[in-house]
Amino acid sequence: MCWDISLHTDIDIIKKQFPQLQDDESTAKLDLSALAHVQAVTFPDYPVLYYQEGRLRFEPMAWGVLPTYIADPKLQAERRRAMVNVRSERILADEKSYWHRLRQQRCLIPVSGTFEHRKVVGWKKKVPYYIMERERQVSYIPGLYQWHEVLGKDGLLMKAGSFAMLTRQANGLMAQIHNDGPNKWRMPLYLPPELERLWLSDVNTEELMPVLQYEMPSDLLHAYPVYSLRGFVQRPDKLQAFDPYCWPGLPALGDRQAVQGTLF
Repeated sequence: MCWDISLHTDIDIIKKQFPQLQDDESTAKLDLSALAHVQAVTFPDYPVLYYQEGRLRFEPMAWGVLPTYIADPKLQAERRRAMVNVRSERILADEKSYWHRLRQQRCLIPVSGTFEHRKVVGWKKKVPYYIMERERQVSYIPGLYQWHEVLGKDGLLMKAGSFAMLTRQANGLMAQIHNDGPNKWRMPLYLPPELERLWLSDVNTEELMPVLQYEMPSDLLHAYPVYSLRGFVQRPDKLQAFDPYCWPGLPALGDRQAVQGTLF
């Protein structure tokens, strides 16, 4: 399960990749400066790309689809933690799933990279890694979103959006990193540019199978260890969360003696 992402880029890079946004007022109020490390656990607002009435928008929604079918606030929040990510395999195959109902409400989640934790035999704590696509400053992970009503600061109901990120079975690289826990051997559904745009296009859901079945080759991803992401611990070197960190004695990826379980 992916609970940590990063977006550290200039918004003009995104506008260049999506020229439809050049004159869109939705980008004017966005501040990307605080998105170097975003954790899903607090259901934070995060900017996503989606179409509204034929127009491409780039606006914040809350990360974690709100289960509006649950009335009790406590139970709703507990269930929501399981709705941060979507198993891509379920969207079309499981017609009874909540995600099948949202299959037409598609968005793209811009990231500079994502974080995941690796279990190493003999180590008390897992080691976080930063993963990014080679040769790309920004990637766009597919997601599903919904609209719902929330109470505003003035006590009035207002429309708000929430989204979830698509995941798939891990490729060879990610299986070595995300190798522990109840959702081990999963990864964000990284895509090439042509499939990112297909996800946003107005096509029948059956035509989305190339997206849902795509596996990013391991050699197109770059991964390296970073400092602790939990507990709001400040890095001793004062660098950013996505900057490399050298853990003394950390076995290299591919060292099977250091692996907790294996997919292969």
